[in-house]
Amino acid sequence: MKYCSDCGQAVSKKIPEGDDRLRYVCDGCDTIHYQNPRIIVGTIPVMDEKILLCRRAIEPRKGFWTLPAGFMENGETTLQGAVRESWEEARAKLANESLYRLFDLPYINQVYIFYRADLVDNAYSAGPESLDVALFSEEEIPWDEIAFPVVTDTLKEFFDDRKTGVFPVRVSDVDPVWHRNAAISQPIPEPKSKSGDGA
Repeated sequence: MKYCSDCGQAVSKKIPEGDDRLRYVCDGCDTIHYQNPRIIVGTIPVMDEKILLCRRAIEPRKGFWTLPAGFMENGETTLQGAVRESWEEARAKLANESLYRLFDLPYINQVYIFYRADLVDNAYSAGPESLDVALFSEEEIPWDEIAFPVVTDTLKEFFDDRKTGVFPVRVSDVDPVWHRNAAISQPIPEPKSKSGDGA
C-alpha cells in the first residue's frame, strides 16, 4: 500500500499509539489502514454418496479439481458465502448445510471454512471459474489432480467420517512446510471429463 484511500496522501508503516503491530498509517490524515485475514468459504456438495468437484478455470492451480469455494464477501455470513460460491462455480443448489471444517493458515493470512451440504435436484454445471464439474465416488476421486492440500484433507476426513456416520467439526492450524510441500506445482494431467450428469 502506498497511498491513503481516504485522502490520497502517502502512507508509512508504523506502530500506532496503543497498538503492537506495524500498520499502514496515512502521513496526512493519520488514518490507520488495517489489513485483515482473507476468509475462503466453500462446501462439500453430496448426492447419492458422491461429491461434486470443480475443475478450475483460473490460476492458481488451473486445470486441477477442487471443492466449490472462494472468498467471502462483505455483508454475508460464512454460510451465505459458501452457498453463493457453490452456485457461482458449479451452479449447485444446496440444502441441509452444516459446518464441517476450518483451517487456519496464518502464514498466508487465510482461513478456510467448509460446510457439508446436500446437492439438490442433481442440477449442476460449470460456472465461469470452472472448466468442468462432476460427481465423484470415493474410489473415483482424482487424488493426484486435487488443487489444494486443504481440499485433499477435507475430502479424506469426510470419507472417513462417513464410514462412522459421525461428522465432528474440526479446526486445524496448517503448517507452512506441509502446505508448501503438498502444493508443489506439478504438470497438469490430461483431464478426465465426467460431465454429462449435470443439468
